[in-house]
Amino acid sequence: MKYLFIFISFFYTFLYSQTKPNTDSSSYYKNLAISDKKADIVVQKSNFRNSYEYLNFQKAMTFKSLKNYKLASKTLKKIVQRPDNNNTLAVKSEAYYQLGLIEIQLKRNDSAIFYFNNALEENSKTKNLKQKANIILAISNYHKNNKEYERAYNYLSEYYQIEHNILKLNDSKFNFDKHKKINQIHLLNEEKRKSEEKAQIKTYRYSKLISILAIALISILSLLSLALYKNNVIRNQNNLVLREKNKELILAKNKAEEASKARTDFLSTVSHELRTPLNAINGITHLLLEESPKESQLKYLDSLKFSGNYLTTFINEILEINKIDSTKIEIEKICFDLKALLNNIQNSLKELAAANNNHFLLEIDDAIPDNLIGDTTKLSQIILNLINNALKFTQNGKVTLIAKLHVLENEKATVYFEITDTGIGIPKDKQKKVFESFSQGSVEVNRKYGGTGLGLTIVKKLIHLLGGKIHLESEVGKGSTFNFKLNFDISKTPSEKIQEAKSYNDNQLKNKIILLIEDNKINQMITRKMLENKSICCEILDNGEEAIELLKIKTFDLILMDVHLPGISGTTATQLIREFNKTTPIIALTAISLDENREQLLSFGMNDVITKPFVPDIFYNTIAKFFD
Repeated sequence: MKYLFIFISFFYTFLYSQTKPNTDSSSYYKNLAISDKKADIVVQKSNFRNSYEYLNFQKAMTFKSLKNYKLASKTLKKIVQRPDNNNTLAVKSEAYYQLGLIEIQLKRNDSAIFYFNNALEENSKTKNLKQKANIILAISNYHKNNKEYERAYNYLSEYYQIEHNILKLNDSKFNFDKHKKINQIHLLNEEKRKSEEKAQIKTYRYSKLISILAIALISILSLLSLALYKNNVIRNQNNLVLREKNKELILAKNKAEEASKARTDFLSTVSHELRTPLNAINGITHLLLEESPKESQLKYLDSLKFSGNYLTTFINEILEINKIDSTKIEIEKICFDLKALLNNIQNSLKELAAANNNHFLLEIDDAIPDNLIGDTTKLSQIILNLINNALKFTQNGKVTLIAKLHVLENEKATVYFEITDTGIGIPKDKQKKVFESFSQGSVEVNRKYGGTGLGLTIVKKLIHLLGGKIHLESEVGKGSTFNFKLNFDISKTPSEKIQEAKSYNDNQLKNKIILLIEDNKINQMITRKMLENKSICCEILDNGEEAIELLKIKTFDLILMDVHLPGISGTTATQLIREFNKTTPIIALTAISLDENREQLLSFGMNDVITKPFVPDIFYNTIAKFFD
């Protein structure tokens, strides 16, 4: 067994020495293999198992010399994994050292330093100075390759110190080796100096670049300052021009506002002045129709009534558009029941639907909350205009009003409205124009169906005012669909039920005593006759001052007060009457203008408003409700 080990050891050592003859390890193990006496000593001092570790080491060195690093590393790792004992410590330390060298060859520096540190740890147990020197030198080279010159220098100094101690022990070639080592230190210092010079050159170049950039920045800032100065001069010149333009714009704006005000005043005056004679025309027509005219006269009176109503509607619509455009219109916030409101609208239009043999259907989503907050007057106006249009342009067909809940969240409800008809339809090229003032799609339609062409304009403006947008889909011969969405707040308290307007009863009006305060003789005559036809006693005064004095000594069932009176106005007279009489109902009579509205008139103490020209049924119903 001894000779077998010597033979194998010699074989691996020989292979290793042939491939790497100049290394220290090669010389060391070559002498071990050649010298039978030394081999004998090794075998005597080691059992077969420990000798096997030396054999594996030689095997690994052979693989390494053949550059088969994978097998060499695998063999060395088996050695370092063996349990420690006194005879294998030197081999394990050398194995770690060789593993580190292999990792350096494979450019895995982090793994290399791990193995070198393990080699040092194992070496500390054997006290082998030569081996330690080799490990320290390898660590120094590792730091040098990583450009960590300070640490490389420290390890190299330690290496030379160990070598110095070895040489002192061996007492041979001391002076020569010392000189050699000093030269190596000088070489390392030279490399360190060159590295510092490179760093200084780099710093100089960086400083030079910073200086160039600073000069460039100063130049740019100078140019910017110059540009800003020029821009400031130009801006000042432009500001002067703009000031002049602004003055011109202000003048133009003032002129436009004055023109708008003049137009508003003109329309208010024209509206008021037209309503007064219209009231006479409509009133006299109504009185003549009630007096059983001849059949030949009936045709003329019906035409007169139609023309009067047409003119009244026309004036009302022009006034409404101008109210919206003049921003004098306000959004009301009233709690109401939408379902009840739509049902009332359906009931009020049954006769109009029957006139053209149409079916008027109403579809209401049950999910819509009962108590909404919104402007019921404008909503009613929108829906009435759209349904009136649908019924007018549809014959022997169907008109449907749909109300559906679109969104319900955060105490707010969005309701979707849709009005569909099966009427004549609107051509594609006319669909945008129908929302313009005085537009009805075509001249032929206007001649056949009549109308002012303002209804859809008012609808669009009112929907926009309420925060919505109207959409139109139509096909000629198949009908039209208008739809829009409006947002409403949800009320936590129940809304008052909307009562259907009750028709008056003649007995409610019979023998009532009414004071009429009106300065226009024709209107006095018409109003008196309308009241007397219902067996009402009527006393007339033509100014507010006399009315105040009379009411202090005489009692009436109701007062009809014209708003525009000579001397003190009807509103002022009402305020003065209310100082001593708070119970007698006072109804305002007015050819209402842009500057007037129902709420404003009621604020003076009036109980209700009747608009001139009178619509007989509305006139009698308004009076009768105070005699329930």
